[in-house]
Amino acid sequence: MAGVNKAQLTETDIITKFILPAIKDAGWDVMAQIRQEVKLRDGKVVVRGKLAARLAVKSADIVLYHKPGLPLAVIEAKANKHEVGKGMQQGLGYASLLDVPFIFASNGDGFIFHDKTNPSQLESEIALHDFPTPAELWHKFCIWKGYTSEQLPVITQDYFDDGSGKAPRYYQLQAVNKTIEAVSAGAKRVLLVMATGTGKTYTAFQIIWRLWKAKNKKRILFLADRNILVDQSKNNDFQPFGSAMTKVTGRTIDPAFEIHLALYQAITGPEESQKAYKQVAPDFFDLIVIDECHRGSASEDSSWREILEYFGNATQVGLTATPKETDDVSSTDYFGDAVYTYSLKEGIEDGFLAPYKVVRVDIDVDLQGWRPTKGQIDKNGEQIEDRIYNQKDFDRTMVIDERTLLVAQTITDYLKRTNPMDKTIVFCNDIDHADRMRRALVNLNPEQVARNEKYVMKITGDDDEGKAQLDNFINPKKAYPVIATTSELMSTGVDAKTCKLVVLDQNIQSMTKFKQIIGRGTRIDEKYGKLWFTILDFKKATELFADERFDGVPEKVIRTTSEEITDPESDFDEELADETPPEEAGNAVTALEEEAAEYGVTPDDEPTVFVEDDEHKIRKFHVSGVSVKVLAKRVQYYDADGKLVTESFQDYTRKTLIKSYASLDEFTSKWQGSARKQAIIEELEQEGILWEVLAEEVGKDLDPFDLLCHVVYGQPALTRQERAANVRKRNYFTKYAEPAQRVLSALLDKYADEGVKEIEDIQVLKLKPFDTLGRPLEIIKSSFGDKQAYENAVNELENEIYQLPPRSA
Repeated sequence: MAGVNKAQLTETDIITKFILPAIKDAGWDVMAQIRQEVKLRDGKVVVRGKLAARLAVKSADIVLYHKPGLPLAVIEAKANKHEVGKGMQQGLGYASLLDVPFIFASNGDGFIFHDKTNPSQLESEIALHDFPTPAELWHKFCIWKGYTSEQLPVITQDYFDDGSGKAPRYYQLQAVNKTIEAVSAGAKRVLLVMATGTGKTYTAFQIIWRLWKAKNKKRILFLADRNILVDQSKNNDFQPFGSAMTKVTGRTIDPAFEIHLALYQAITGPEESQKAYKQVAPDFFDLIVIDECHRGSASEDSSWREILEYFGNATQVGLTATPKETDDVSSTDYFGDAVYTYSLKEGIEDGFLAPYKVVRVDIDVDLQGWRPTKGQIDKNGEQIEDRIYNQKDFDRTMVIDERTLLVAQTITDYLKRTNPMDKTIVFCNDIDHADRMRRALVNLNPEQVARNEKYVMKITGDDDEGKAQLDNFINPKKAYPVIATTSELMSTGVDAKTCKLVVLDQNIQSMTKFKQIIGRGTRIDEKYGKLWFTILDFKKATELFADERFDGVPEKVIRTTSEEITDPESDFDEELADETPPEEAGNAVTALEEEAAEYGVTPDDEPTVFVEDDEHKIRKFHVSGVSVKVLAKRVQYYDADGKLVTESFQDYTRKTLIKSYASLDEFTSKWQGSARKQAIIEELEQEGILWEVLAEEVGKDLDPFDLLCHVVYGQPALTRQERAANVRKRNYFTKYAEPAQRVLSALLDKYADEGVKEIEDIQVLKLKPFDTLGRPLEIIKSSFGDKQAYENAVNELENEIYQLPPRSA
């Protein structure tokens, strides 16, 4: 491009003037195949004290597609002052997320081409006019993937697009595409593992849609074991199937429909007359998608497995957040290894799932045990078996009213400290426990219950009134119910986006169950202020964080007491606000049976241990008048390496900055040498340093530069106003003509009021008092001559602002 000085162009200019024309000239379709500024992640939510913020995320400059939903290449651009391959490492990271083999880096002079399909020469330099055509990259891509010609009609089938702009996230693309690849290649069993809250149902819909539209699969069965899972799918993600879809009811499979949604319990049962799936031939369905496949269908001797075996010739796709691997049950034995896994940890790191804190409360009778007196009888007149009862027993074989009241009081006091209207799920051991917990919470919250009697509801499988309120509980627009007591019904399949408090008063040993319960809080809803949540743990259940099978550690763990939470004069608020990275917990010691089915002999909400025959049924004693209290508090944190730490946020900031800048001279040199101070501020935010939290802990409203110099290097803490005053004392402005002095003086005032970010943005010249001087370009021309001179003056002003006081000898 003649007459253009590339060195003066921005990265955006390089893309517009050189890179995009080269791509278009190679035959790429602007509307269907080229996307700019593709944001692959949402930005991790960082919790510091009671504040939370998203870290900024970078977008891929350009992604090239064979067609929407089938990415082929990533292009990363840099300004021309950089070497041509400067963006390659960044591009490789994006390519890994998208699972594409082609990465291009460019500064406008040409391209460095990284080609994973050519291991003999991974990187080469090509000219702008030699950019590959869509056909060339697609051909190489198909060979790299190993696609056959028979697969291509299915592989290239369009995703569903309703025109709303909603597109699959990068991991959903990978999950769908890898499943389609496996099915089109003839795989009969496919397993997808995706953390709770990452859109498994939406992913399942896109898989079914593409296979159905490609006529690869004509009759499809979507199986689940909870009614809410079927109804949510039918009413939300699966709606586009319209009249082709039906929910199986009345134990009748209607062959007139192509898409069937069904409960296991609706198409089978212990009696032959209940086995509705046998109404159709074994080859009727050619695709079966099983939601939450870690439950009944994974067990070899499950009565539900017979459905999958009957339709054994159909392709079967299992979806789960928690594949089950025990001596008796194995998801992978049946489905094979997962074709794709997206973990809770990845979801939190990407910003698609909410991080969480853990508040642990240890109760004395739980840890020290309780023993009845000789011959003591319970409230029902039963003589209590003489032995020591401990945490595993309470609310299973032994009920202590005072313990129930203490837990309920702690929950109440915690909500009063935070927000009494925060949606809360209390997981209890069984239905009876959930009932008593509801009653205790009602009695402890008379004012809230007086406002609305549904403030606390028991939502369990045996309670129609409670189940009727489930939709209201999970609806962000509905304030009530606020607190739901449950045992099993809400442990899975409940999309409670605004749940901010998960209470564990249930013995849990199963990692599968634990992950499902944690998943009740991991959804994010920024519109309603839900970015993170808290787990209030009374049963040491969160010691399962130490299990190597758990893949997402909490932000923070606090071991505390009920008195600490209750007492307004205690330092519990400071413990919540004091923030450091999380610490690995101890070993798991508790136990829990697996949940029972929603339909069948036992209620959905009742653990199987309580449905044995009368002769073997476990006896439950019920006592009151027992002294119950909490033990001493202990604060724990998780760091990135799973080690115990007790540092403040200032300590965290100090440790983080020293890694990059060992001395004050190194840091100030970097700061003064940067044309944009805001760039350094944003880089440090990426490291988890939140300025509002640091300022709150220091107790002063300081500039980020002074916060760091003070906290990390022990320098005096100057305010922005003090720095501005020091600049004026040095008569720095006299070197400029009067018009420029007016502008720089006003910029200094802006800095004193709002900070360096404000003066680095040229748009500040549109604001008061500059608006009285003319338009921005007029101000720059009349006061400084040109834009470069203006930017140099602003940079010089910043250097004056950030002069350090002379060091004493």
